[in-house]
Amino acid sequence: MAATRSLLRSPILKSPLRSLSTSAAATSHHNNHQSSHQFLEPNTFLNSWKPPKDPKEAEAKLLQLRRQYAKKMKEVRKEYIQEMELQRLEKQRKDDARREAIRIANEERKAAKAATKKAKAAEREAAEEEFRKTLLKERTEKLEYWRMKENKIEEKKKDKNELVRRQSSMWINEPELEKKILEAIVDTTPL
Repeated sequence: MAATRSLLRSPILKSPLRSLSTSAAATSHHNNHQSSHQFLEPNTFLNSWKPPKDPKEAEAKLLQLRRQYAKKMKEVRKEYIQEMELQRLEKQRKDDARREAIRIANEERKAAKAATKKAKAAEREAAEEEFRKTLLKERTEKLEYWRMKENKIEEKKKDKNELVRRQSSMWINEPELEKKILEAIVDTTPL
């Protein structure tokens, strides 16, 4: 099995197979072309020349044939020029249509790009506005919290001062303090 595969892969066997397949395709194309080909009508010019006996008459006939040939060639050239002009105009029309289509596609792409940019800018602006609002809210909350803390600290200071003021009204001078201590000691000692 592997040997047959390697033989099929070899370039020696490939070329005859390839030539057979291409020649068959070429033959079918040739046959198809022959069956669909339209032949031109027979030309009256061919085999129309009968050599005259008089050289002057032959020269006149040859001159006449050359004039006819020149006229026919002039007509053929005119037709060719007209056909080429029509082809050029058709090509130019197609090119213009293609350029116009490309221009319209570019404009649509640019418009779509601008619309997406606008939408993204609006979205970004809304997000920034929301961010600013939350920052402002957080700042006001922090400020309120700070003020509340300051107020509590102030109240504690006032309470402490009030307590100290109340306690200071009970303060006793040093000589009286010694008397009070002695009285307290004497009162607490058992007799």
